[in-house]
Amino acid sequence: MKLIRAKHLGMCFGVRDALALAFRHSEAGPLTVLGDLVHNPTVVDELRARGVRIAQQPADVTTPTVMVTAHGASDRAKAGARALGLNVLEATCPLVQVAHRALARLVAEGFYPVVIGLRGHVEVRGLTEDLAECDVVLSEADVLGLRERPRFGVVAQTTQPIDRVRHLVGLLRQRFPEAEIRAVDTVCQPTKQRQQAAVELASQSDVVVVIGGANSNNTRELVATCGRLCARVHHVQTAADLRPEWFGANDIVGLTAGTSTPDAVIDSVEFWLRRLATELEEPKPAPPPRHDLRLLAA
Repeated sequence: MKLIRAKHLGMCFGVRDALALAFRHSEAGPLTVLGDLVHNPTVVDELRARGVRIAQQPADVTTPTVMVTAHGASDRAKAGARALGLNVLEATCPLVQVAHRALARLVAEGFYPVVIGLRGHVEVRGLTEDLAECDVVLSEADVLGLRERPRFGVVAQTTQPIDRVRHLVGLLRQRFPEAEIRAVDTVCQPTKQRQQAAVELASQSDVVVVIGGANSNNTRELVATCGRLCARVHHVQTAADLRPEWFGANDIVGLTAGTSTPDAVIDSVEFWLRRLATELEEPKPAPPPRHDLRLLAA
């Protein structure tokens, strides 16, 4: 069994910076994170182990300081937290902030806002909650269901596959040929790198293991990308999810991970796979000789 890593995988700088900020402030005093700082259970467990509290609504926060997640939040949500007397600590990824600014500029210039992303996802909520009106699309059916408008301004959730974004923007142009359509590429570079690396990985693998939280959108997108090129793809959160029967002695096994997956988790999965590879390569002991009982009896 041969193991290969994707050229780009695992935690992006935005997640690392958010975690460092949370750890630093948790040492200085009580801290609550508003929602999951990232969509990875290992990271959330580590935060709780350090005394960081998790709350889903500002009204549930009992510490003086609350941290906005790396996915960002709307100005309305942050203002609501401040109105409760909370100190709001900003951990929004800088590339998510780029998407916020791009969308605000489009709206200010008179474009009707369209966000390509997963409706209800925390990042998409942050992008759209301050808008008077907007549409969120993720499929061809969503684009075909849009109402005609003279001008459309399009941005994307930062973790969307760039190929999907380009396809849906092209479909929007076909659907409304008379409309002015301005699309700003807000898919972040780490996502693009990991998606492209996943394509290269899956194209040369017999089986691919994708590591990341079950609720991580960018991890699920990696799974989908790999699944288009490799018939055997397994999404795991930790090494405990791995199964020996997924792998054969002659398999090329590809390994990749989402942008919120800690290095230690990736290393533990790789260690498990390398240990299995060693076991599969070890020669099996020869079975004991079989004797003809009739000859022994003679």
